[in-house]
Amino acid sequence: MFTSVDDVSARLAETGYLASPAVATTVFLAARLGKPLLVEGPAGVGKTELAKAVARVTDARLVRLQCYEGVDESRALYEWNHAKQLLRISAGRDESWDEARTDIFGEEFLLTRPLLTAIRGDDAKVLLIDETDKADVEVEGLLLEVLSDFQVTVPELGTITATRRPFTVLTSNASRELSEALRRRCLFLHIDFPEEELERRIVRLKVPGLDEALAGSLVRVVGALRAMDLRKVPSVAETIDWARTLLALGADTLDETVVRDTLGVVLKHQEDVLRAAAKLDLDAL
Repeated sequence: MFTSVDDVSARLAETGYLASPAVATTVFLAARLGKPLLVEGPAGVGKTELAKAVARVTDARLVRLQCYEGVDESRALYEWNHAKQLLRISAGRDESWDEARTDIFGEEFLLTRPLLTAIRGDDAKVLLIDETDKADVEVEGLLLEVLSDFQVTVPELGTITATRRPFTVLTSNASRELSEALRRRCLFLHIDFPEEELERRIVRLKVPGLDEALAGSLVRVVGALRAMDLRKVPSVAETIDWARTLLALGADTLDETVVRDTLGVVLKHQEDVLRAAAKLDLDAL
């Protein structure tokens, strides 16, 4: 997929994803070693976007499993098309059960879900298991077989093994601790909020019409907000939204009036807005 760490950085940058040396190195190793990549960090720092960027630069199909409380095998692996099976049984009333059973548990009646979809076929794929920490603990057991050998066992069909392993990314906001068994199967990468210079470059890349000086002021203000004791600190995505807001308003500077009127773009709770309005000192930035 990639020839070197520099190749990762350069190709991701072409898609608009500016990777730090640590990110580029870990992506290169995950691709070279064929290991899943577990990416943890605060919401909005680019964990999901990293998987999407890898899919774009490698011309691979993105297969996404969005985790949530209650996701189960039928949503993650596969399930049988029961309605179609019943129609098939009804159509073959003169058949014995053994004859019908052989037919209705075939490929035609199998509904593949993300995990099974990702390991079938010879085309290049990126498997994104998003917000793994939101799934129930039992789902981790489901992932172990897939991430260990990239195979899935369907009792009626046997074991299906990947002929071409997908590049696999698991993301987590660390809302709960993932099992050691799952972690052992992955390379680990923690993505935090970027350094000021990198975030300024990201803003300039995503919002090219924004003045460079204004972009610098914006990033410094966001950094000050992150240093406060807020319920939800601004993410990189919200920094970009704020930059687009300033551009849309035609703002030349980030003064107290502009900040007060647009804080709702980056802060999503009223107590955070009030705290920031009271403590933020623009003259000191």
